[in-house]
Amino acid sequence: MIDLHIHSLYSDGDKTIEEILKMCEKQKLEYISITDHNTCKAYTDVTMKNDIFSGKIITGAEMNATFKNKKIEILAYNIKETKIIEDWSEKYFSEEILKKQQEMSKQKLLDICDKKGLIYDKSKFEKNIPLTDYITIYIYKELMRHKENYEILGEYTESLNYFIRKGLMNPESEFYTGEDDTPKPMYKDVINIIHKANGLAFLAHPFEYRLNDIIEFIDELRKEAELDGLECFHPSADEKQMDILVKYARKNNLYISGGSDYHGNKKPEVQIGVGKGNLNISKKYIEEWI
Repeated sequence: MIDLHIHSLYSDGDKTIEEILKMCEKQKLEYISITDHNTCKAYTDVTMKNDIFSGKIITGAEMNATFKNKKIEILAYNIKETKIIEDWSEKYFSEEILKKQQEMSKQKLLDICDKKGLIYDKSKFEKNIPLTDYITIYIYKELMRHKENYEILGEYTESLNYFIRKGLMNPESEFYTGEDDTPKPMYKDVINIIHKANGLAFLAHPFEYRLNDIIEFIDELRKEAELDGLECFHPSADEKQMDILVKYARKNNLYISGGSDYHGNKKPEVQIGVGKGNLNISKKYIEEWI
């Protein structure tokens, strides 16, 4: 069993590398990848060398990208030159830029909340939030704490992912927070930097983007810059959707990956290795490219 999509404290997860490795060992996982957002810093952690985990670790990262005004994520695997990823990340996700993005995201969303008359307590989400984390997650949780907000939020009470993908990132939504003036990594450039780092580029969790036609979208992506693979197994997809992605990957000679997208207690319904309880990804899917 494998899990190639795990987040740690080096981005928006809440577990240390040591804690993650111990959980992976307990689950008897054979292959894992810690895929923090826009960084490979997890692989410099001293506990990586402590023989806590007896399986194999694939160097990875999950990198933000923009394609035709749509925010997506690209999983990078088998990265050989991690410094190239870190240098690239500094251009788009330096401490200064992350601080500016966090403040702007907070203010834009709170302005919308005030306009709509939503109830919230600022003290619940304005303390000790790392710059590598997303403040909108904490604001959403605070909004959901007040039952009075549910009627106003409507369909967005379905899930955090729905609120982000169909609300905050959707120009047609009344909750759309728009763009800020910080630099945005374009899809083609992200693919190029992954390949420059001697890594492989996989589109992360395709069905999480909640598009009308995800296959058409993947076709469009591949016309601009070639993907190496797809994350076919992920908690955002049901069995039928995962099968669709596997068949597409096989038909188009793309590699296959999968993972739980573990974030620790921030997503308590998702566990390492098994996702929401039934992921159980076989290593046979990655033996073609590891």
